[in-house]
Amino acid sequence: MRNVLFIMCDQLRADYLSCYGSSWLRTPNMDALAARGVAFTQAYVQSGVCGPSRMSFYTGRYPSSHGATWNFIPMPMSELTVGDYLSQAGRALHLAGKTHFEPSAEAMAAWRGGASDRSAASLLQGGFEVVCRHEGDLPTGKEDYRRYLESAGYAGDDPWLQHANSGRHPDGSVASGWQMRHAHLAAHVAEPHSETAYVSNAAIDFIRRHRDEPWSLHLSYIKPHWPYIAPAPYHDMYRRAEQAPIRRNRASEAAEHPVLAAYRSHDECRSFDREDVARHVRPAYMGLIRQIDDHLGRVLEVLEQTGQADRTLIVFTSDHGDFLGDYGFGEKELFHDVVQRVPLIVVDPSPAADATRGTHDGRFAAAVDVVPTILDALDLPAQAHRVEGRSLLPLVRGEAADDWRDCVFSELDYATRRARHVLGRPRDADCRGWMVRTADWKLVAWNGYRPQLFHLAEDPDEFHDLGADPAFEPVRQSMSARLLAHQLTLKRRIAVDLDRIEAMTDNLPPGIHIGQW
Repeated sequence: MRNVLFIMCDQLRADYLSCYGSSWLRTPNMDALAARGVAFTQAYVQSGVCGPSRMSFYTGRYPSSHGATWNFIPMPMSELTVGDYLSQAGRALHLAGKTHFEPSAEAMAAWRGGASDRSAASLLQGGFEVVCRHEGDLPTGKEDYRRYLESAGYAGDDPWLQHANSGRHPDGSVASGWQMRHAHLAAHVAEPHSETAYVSNAAIDFIRRHRDEPWSLHLSYIKPHWPYIAPAPYHDMYRRAEQAPIRRNRASEAAEHPVLAAYRSHDECRSFDREDVARHVRPAYMGLIRQIDDHLGRVLEVLEQTGQADRTLIVFTSDHGDFLGDYGFGEKELFHDVVQRVPLIVVDPSPAADATRGTHDGRFAAAVDVVPTILDALDLPAQAHRVEGRSLLPLVRGEAADDWRDCVFSELDYATRRARHVLGRPRDADCRGWMVRTADWKLVAWNGYRPQLFHLAEDPDEFHDLGADPAFEPVRQSMSARLLAHQLTLKRRIAVDLDRIEAMTDNLPPGIHIGQW
């Protein structure tokens, strides 16, 4: 294996891909990717929030381990990413698009003061060598796309918002994409200048320029994340098309969990509580996905044209899903499958994977598995003293994996959200939730509140919370024990690798004699 193409979408639900069962949206290029590899149908993120989820994808570690439990909460400087591991092996992991990486104050100071031999890519960019960084509305990583838009003639104080993510009223005034009532309008940017086209073009140029050398690239699309506004012709491509049914059971909401009830005070939930809002927004979301699919086809075609497809590992996924009005919620964060379950397609070009091509694998996969999969594919050290996921290559290559996991875990830290104030919790409260999901059951443990419990085998839509039902106390105890066991296996001792541990075992330093008679 020479190359790695790690593709991530932002806020893309698994059930909106036709290769994952969508009948309302066709995604032919994502389907073609699945036909070349393995589509994991039970793949879960480790947080339903961009920042912590991505840091789990990039480190192979859970939020409780890497510490970036919410957007803009940086990881400690001691945390390493897949880019750092590749750099140690003399390779670089390049970036075209979004990472949501936030350098810590410690890392910033070390870089400015020359107190570390780690590169700017490692300390300031999360291990990525930047081709172009595009973080949308965030101050960090906004300038590359801004300069591009300005060079293409899009003027204004904020061309990202005023053009790429706004439409126009009939009188020519700006119709801001922040307001979802404008989701039916075309973005005021030509499609070739849109965000999706911009990062796709950067990736295509990179792949062509590096065709004669090994490379690794993270192609990270910011869409279909809000603002929900698409360029023509994608803006109304699905305006009159079939839509997915809205999952809703209002009777179950009458006595719902206090944290979920508090989330209903958020602006996005107040809006998406209305079915007409969800129905208005979903066609734009679908158009943004179809636009990504079309540009993904361009990227994959260049891989074929340049003769690199047969030596490139491809991983395609998303950092989390989107409620889109399901359960009366907007955005993401909470532990429903529409948020936590994501597409995960792995294309291994080696002959060892020929027997599984085009298959769907229903075993549990996780975001933390991406790092060990990439390291495994490149024959690099597994970093087992740090990495908490497992390589997916044995599954992709049809090898026996009798001890594969039978559950997945996710986390939420809602301390910075309005819900904390609604609940009357002080700023030093530990506003955390943890999920453990098996094939049949899902338990969500909330610090300070009762748990939630869902019998997925009988209630796949997660409508009926059994968390307070005395009849299910044995199930709650069993699932809580799984969650505790998981917490006890997280890897805190990261300063020394396993070789050093082995060398230290039963081996005192010279001159030291303990306990001798």
